[in-house]
Amino acid sequence: MKSIATLTMNPAIDKSSAVDHVVAERKLYCETPRLEPGGGGINVSRAVRKLGGDSLAIYPCGGATGDTLQLLLKEEGLRHHPVQVRGWSRENWIVLETATGQQYRFGMPGPELSAGEWQGCLEKLFSGEVRPDYLVASGSLPPGVPDDFYARVARLGREHGARVVIDAAGEPLRLALAEGVFLVKPNIREFREMVGAGGDDEAKVVGLAKRIVLEGQSEVVVISLGAAGVLMVSDSGVERLHPPTVPIISKVGAGDSMVAGTVLSLARGNPLREAVRFGVAAGTAAVMTPGTELCRRDDAERLYRQMLPGE
Repeated sequence: MKSIATLTMNPAIDKSSAVDHVVAERKLYCETPRLEPGGGGINVSRAVRKLGGDSLAIYPCGGATGDTLQLLLKEEGLRHHPVQVRGWSRENWIVLETATGQQYRFGMPGPELSAGEWQGCLEKLFSGEVRPDYLVASGSLPPGVPDDFYARVARLGREHGARVVIDAAGEPLRLALAEGVFLVKPNIREFREMVGAGGDDEAKVVGLAKRIVLEGQSEVVVISLGAAGVLMVSDSGVERLHPPTVPIISKVGAGDSMVAGTVLSLARGNPLREAVRFGVAAGTAAVMTPGTELCRRDDAERLYRQMLPGE
């Protein structure tokens, strides 16, 4: 199997809990919180492991929260490579209001990284034990990290023969595309924000995605449409993949699970169409789990079989 590494520049500890009602100006007594490692690439690595694969998670890490983050990753059995930084790793807070089933998500900013710190993360990507065939760079960039960071990752990946997958939004995604990558996975909102007025309807979305492929900005564009599935655009054409209908418990982690399923399937040698199908199954499996829990392998494999022709 091909090797996988993930890069998370803004990792987090996700604290999740529940309360009957969220009421302003009142002390709210929550359930015992659950702590999980989080951040785009880290969640991809966690989902890869849940799906029966292996990857190496690379991330900046600092302070007491950084120590806790490392401990959580160790407890999950993930191979990980922290890059020490001065600032404290961030925490996020997720609260479920049990009376309504609504979920409140509070994302905190990460520590500001110095030029030496974020450059140190780049230096770790293809050094020592890190020689990935697939490199997934995912999530937001913390303060101090330039918008062209993912473009630099793409350049390094090309120089070392790695297939770079970018799951980001806004200017960092646009600049990465200008450099050229293997695969990008924006959701429909992120794609429309990036391309501007041209992304108002599906036909125009497909046309713009085709142009990205034809211009060599990305070999594959996978646009998440939520419950409607995904649009997959490559030099082989355009296809919409529909997920099975499942009960939605929490949408947290669905995108990361989809990336994990896709990349893991590719690393196992499967063709692109089947890999994206497995990614859709993994993302769908994630919405069936509570809180910040990611996909479950049994669910993902069962849903994948349901999506096969003739099943």
